[in-house]
Amino acid sequence: MPLIPSLPETTHLSDLLLRFPRHIEPLMALNNSILRADGALSFAERELIAAFVSGLNACNFCYGSHAIYARAFGVDEDMLQALVDDFDNAPIEDRYRPLLAYVRKLNTLPSKLVQADADAVFSAGWSEEALVEAVEVTAMFNFMNRLIEGTGVNFDYGGDEARHTIASKDEDTLRDSYRLYGEKLIQMATRAGSVE
Repeated sequence: MPLIPSLPETTHLSDLLLRFPRHIEPLMALNNSILRADGALSFAERELIAAFVSGLNACNFCYGSHAIYARAFGVDEDMLQALVDDFDNAPIEDRYRPLLAYVRKLNTLPSKLVQADADAVFSAGWSEEALVEAVEVTAMFNFMNRLIEGTGVNFDYGGDEARHTIASKDEDTLRDSYRLYGEKLIQMATRAGSVE
């Protein structure tokens, strides 16, 4: 049940943004910039971090959505779930372990990060740019998870990719997915008279 009475019983992020449209454009622009701009981390790696953080935060909506995106970019969903369930024993490449350990610590104990945590990431071959991008994705999904959970968005993909907003699995569509989603919502809100 959503925590905002004017939202439908089963609430998707789209319902929330259409009901409160003021931040659709900047929110989708930020998502697009953090998750889809060219950078040191691949789209798959950024979606992996988004889903991992959401799983750690027990945000079912964001975990489900970003697990679908991660899978579309080639991330193994079983490996992703193993990271959330038992990080220390999850079957991941050695180079990912220090980066994801950094993300996990940043997510739950940010004031406890020390130089040794960053040095482990750099020793595994990651650049400063890659670490900053991982921090950005982690920060973004702490924000998004709290937006979702704080308003009671309760739509659950339940592993059903057909219910996801991904219209196509081709690289160009996936690359522009947040921009396209934002444009679609703005058009819907404009038709409804919610925004000008």
